[in-house]
Formats: sequence, C-alpha cells, structure tokens
Amino acid sequence: MSVALALAGITGVHAADAPAAKAADPRIEAIVSSLEKVRSIDSVSLSPDGRKLAWTVKTKGKSAIEVADVDGRNAHRITTSAPGTCRESSALWAPDSRHLAFLSDCGGAAPGADEGHQNDIYVADTSGHDAPARLSHLTGYVQALSWTSDGHTLGFLYVPGATRRAAATAAAKPQLGEVGVDGMEVQRVAAIDAAGGEPRLLTDEAQHVYEFSFSPDGARIAYVAAPPPGDNNWWVAKLYAQDARPGASAAVIVDPATVQGSLRGLQMAVPRFSPDGQRIAFIGGLMSDQGATGGDIYTVAASGGEPVNVTPGTKVTPSWLAWAGADRLIVSEVVGGESRVSAYQVPASGAATSKSLFQMPASIGDGRLAMSLSLDGTATHAAFVSSSYAHAPEVTVASLDGRSKPASVTGFNAALSPSWGKAESITWTHEGHDVQGWLLYPANYDPKQRYGMIVSVHGGPASAVIPRWPGSGYGAGPLAALGYFVFMPNPRGSYGQGEAFVGANRRDFGYGDLRDVLAGVDTIEKTHPVDDKRLGLTGWSYGGFMTMFGVTQTQRFRAAVAGAGISNWQSYYGQNLIDQWMTPYFGASVYDDPAVYAKSSAINFIKQVKTPTLIVVGERDAETPAPQSFEFWHALKAQGVPTSLVVYPGEGHGFAKDENRRDVLSRALGWFDRYLKATP
Repeated sequence: MSVALALAGITGVHAADAPAAKAADPRIEAIVSSLEKVRSIDSVSLSPDGRKLAWTVKTKGKSAIEVADVDGRNAHRITTSAPGTCRESSALWAPDSRHLAFLSDCGGAAPGADEGHQNDIYVADTSGHDAPARLSHLTGYVQALSWTSDGHTLGFLYVPGATRRAAATAAAKPQLGEVGVDGMEVQRVAAIDAAGGEPRLLTDEAQHVYEFSFSPDGARIAYVAAPPPGDNNWWVAKLYAQDARPGASAAVIVDPATVQGSLRGLQMAVPRFSPDGQRIAFIGGLMSDQGATGGDIYTVAASGGEPVNVTPGTKVTPSWLAWAGADRLIVSEVVGGESRVSAYQVPASGAATSKSLFQMPASIGDGRLAMSLSLDGTATHAAFVSSSYAHAPEVTVASLDGRSKPASVTGFNAALSPSWGKAESITWTHEGHDVQGWLLYPANYDPKQRYGMIVSVHGGPASAVIPRWPGSGYGAGPLAALGYFVFMPNPRGSYGQGEAFVGANRRDFGYGDLRDVLAGVDTIEKTHPVDDKRLGLTGWSYGGFMTMFGVTQTQRFRAAVAGAGISNWQSYYGQNLIDQWMTPYFGASVYDDPAVYAKSSAINFIKQVKTPTLIVVGERDAETPAPQSFEFWHALKAQGVPTSLVVYPGEGHGFAKDENRRDVLSRALGWFDRYLKATP
C-alpha cells in the first residue's frame, strides 16, 4: 500500500485526495497568485561573436526559444510551433554564431509519467527561415548540451531509458520488490554529429557522469563520475579523462580518496581543460549537494597527478569557472551573500591572484550550472539571468573589462514590483566568525510599529542565501508580503567566506550554526522594531532539520514550519538514498560513531518542544525521506504540541507540481498568520 493511501486514516495527515488548504484570508490568496505572474527565464546564451542572444522564456508553464540582438532588440521565436504546445530549453550557440542547438519535446513520447514528454536535440540555422532540424530520436533523459570547438559535434549527458530526472532531488522510484538489485539508470556522456545521425555513447555504463567538458580540440573529454547509483555516489566521485570516442579507456586524473592536502575526501565539479589542453581546472570542496557547487579552485595536469589548490585560504567561495586565456580564468563566486565575477591569473605554479570585475546583490546564472555565465568567444562579455528581491528575472549583459556595469536587456517582468519591503544585508561577529545574512522588510513598513520576524534557514548546509526574486514556491518574499520581517542568515557551514567557514559545522550540526542564527536575531532586535514574542522559524532540507532541531533547543520561536526536515540522524542514515554525503560531515558512519549522530538528533530532545509546528514533505523524497517527518510529527502529537503533517503524493525533495508548491505556500502563510499575528 502506498504512503499516500496509508495516510487517509491518520489524524493530522492529509491524504493524496484531501482538499487543498484554504487561505486564511484574501491577503494570502493574493500573495500566492502574484508570484505566478513572473515569467521565468530558464537559459540564456551569448553568441561567440558577441552580437546575438538566445534565451528560453516560460509562459503559462511552457518554454520557448527566442533570438535577439545583444541589446535585446528584435527578439523573435525560432520555432513555428504554436506557443504553449512544446517545451523548449537549453539554448546554446554553435561556434559559428549562426546555428543554435536546443532541446524540445515537440516530437517525443513520455519516458515517465511524472516527467513530461521526451526531449530531443534540435539545431536551428538562425540566418534563414527553415524549420529547426531534429537531430536525435532519444528514449531517455538528456541535458547539458556542449559544442566541440569546430562545431561538428554536440556532446550531452544522457540516461538511456530513463524513467525520471537524473538528480537526487527528483522523486525517487518506489522502493518495492527486492530493493537494491534493480538495473540502475546510468547517466553517460554521449555525442551526435551536428549534421544528424545516431548518438554515440562515449562513456561506459560502469560510471555515472555528473559533469563533463570537451578539450579545446574536441578530441578528449574530462568528467566527474562514480559507479551507480548516481543519486548517492557523487560524494565519492573521481575526475576522469579519455578520448572522445566510444570504447575509449578512461584514466583517473584525481581520486579525492587518495590525494594529499586540502582536497582529500571532498567533492569536485566544473572540470575545464586549459586552452592548450595541458591542465584541467575544477572546483573542489565540502559540498552537501551535487549541483550546489562551491569550494577552492584546483588545477591538475591533464595526464594526472597531484592537484594544486591555487586559492588556499581564500575568504570567498568560487562556484563556476571558465578559461579565458592561457593563464586566466573567469570565475563566479559567492562573497558574503552576494554574487561576484572575478578574473584569476593562474600561473603554472603557485597561488592565483584575482581581480573583481563586478559584484551584485543578486543571483546570477545562465541556466546550466550554479552561477554559470555565457561568455563570448573573446571572454570580454558575459550574459546571464539576474534577479534580486527588488528586481524580477531579466536577461543581463555585462562587460568583463570593467568599463560598464551589468545591464538588463529584456523587460519580461518589468511591470512587476515587489509586494514586500526592502532587503538589507546584516553582519555580525560571533565566536570568532564574521557572519552575514539578509533581512527582508515587511510590506508597507512603518518604523513606528513592531513586527513579528520569521527566521528562514537555507538548505545545504553548503549553500548560501543570495538575493533572488521568489518563484511560485515557498520563500521569504511571500512571508514579508504578509507583514513580517524575514531574516535569512548564512551561518557557519554556508558558502561565501571560504572553505574554513564551510567546514565549521562538521560534527556540530545544530549547535554552532544555531548559535550563529540566534546571535543574528539578537543583532537585528537591537536596531529594528522586532517583537521577540512573535518569532517564527522555517526552512527546507537542512533548513528543515534546523527548524526541527531549533525548536528543541530554544523556546524563543512561537511558530515553525519544517519542510523536508530530518528529525533523527541515526534512523535517517538507514532511510535515505544519499548516505555517502554524511561521512565527510559526521566523520564516520552511524555504525562506527552513533553518538555523533545522536548528538544532533531533534528526537532526543523532543520533550523540550512547545512550538506549534507545521511539517511538509514529499512522499518520494530520496534526500530527506518522509519517515523523518512522520517521526517528528508523531513525537509532537505525543507531547501535546500543536502540529500538522502534510505529505505530498509523488513528490521528491524538490516539488515538481505547481499546485503542490502553491499549497505548501498557502499552508505556511496561514500557519504563521495563525500563531504570530499581532494582537489587535
């Protein structure tokens, strides 16, 4: 019997067909509805000659490719399908700045019930009027298009016969039958000729590939990979290189389990060949989620050897890089709670030096990897999507010579204005750490009034809050629109202040990081009209754990909403499908050191909880399985603490269905409004 059906008779749990939560008042419905007006921009690509842009813009749930001049003018669609009939994504210019590759589901059948239609690879000649050519007829999940430098070949990541998206945050397969013996869905590097033909699988089925890149001549590939299952083993992945042809033997370039120095036992991402093909640069560090990249910059000989950390002791967090010359890298990095793009000089030996090109209190990215940019052929300009708490997403172009500031070239969301107040960066010092966070002011702020404040802790923990316009899901903007201050701290364990800060919560989850958060609350209350009797706590994933644990450690919070949280690290170890991430943080498995897991388990302090807590989770969450939420909900019920548990059928760690994201937001807003609303 499925979890969803089993929920029907349990008090406090809403089954799959339960009616959606009704908004507490019309304000909540208005806030939820306003977020759906945003037109998201899922990818952007700058042509190598620097003259044209391509982007993917979503309207009413469907995405379409448009091409425009570099200043955003003369935008037009390049496909003839009726708007809203196909989903197009991943626009990428060819080296000739004339042809454009992209993915589309116009001609495919669904590989899985929850994943939409089959994407295939298309190429359009943007100089003519012919319809885009369909290059492939695939039968699985495809992503990460990449051209070879001669424009003759497109590489991509491919899961033949996929039934789901290749990511740990996607809904897991039902764990039924004899578990652990089914065939694995393996993501491999594939290639197809730009003129069409059969795709070629370049890597073998013994390795699940997470990221890859071509060498400058297209003859080799570098990639980060591990044996399947792919959801779990990224944390033990190695860096490989091989010829870009089927059947080629792969050489291990870096194995973090055996190297010496700062990379030992950590993760790697964004491998990139140097222009001469002799070196590979990559990001290495303590990362809690594949795709949320951050660490130091390393280089290693393309033939293998000991990797060199070229940014030792840095106080920022590089997240993405690209070579822009023989010894020059363009790097996107987190500094404090902002995005910065810098140029690094990387000599053949010794530490790199950097120069800031521009910095923004906004999120940036071109839709490929975390904080990735689309560069022109000379690396003098970059294009990306940017958004902040003040400005909704737009395509942005920036010069990399410092002569001009980044400027938006589209107006998809120009008519939107925030329904919340201003954002302020807050800094404080605590226990030897310089800590930063963002404070979002309530709508219609009046300094003569006192306001409740909701503390929202980010996921990860290796991540950071950087200003971003909220989407349709649960977030800070709607809470501030409802009339609360919203505090989003970046405590120890977060990106933005170097690897020592990222690793400062190892074997200490819920203690030093929670003290950092509470010290930030104290700092704000000294200078802002916050009512300490009306504090709320919330978060998703690691933030969900911090919410569950936080209410066991302090009585300051009068209401809490825990999304996809972890209540018992000991039982969690045996329930989740990504246990490889835990040893770098806890220092040992739960079987070797159960005490360190028990120390941070909220369930062991459950009798101290008085805070009314709403709990939400996806039924098929592989990262933070639903039983963790059941355990916490059951314990709160046993203590007589007001609580409600909502399990969303078919959802994974990141919710896929708009109606479920909307329901979570409505319920959370109503929960806080119930317990934190000011007394008339």
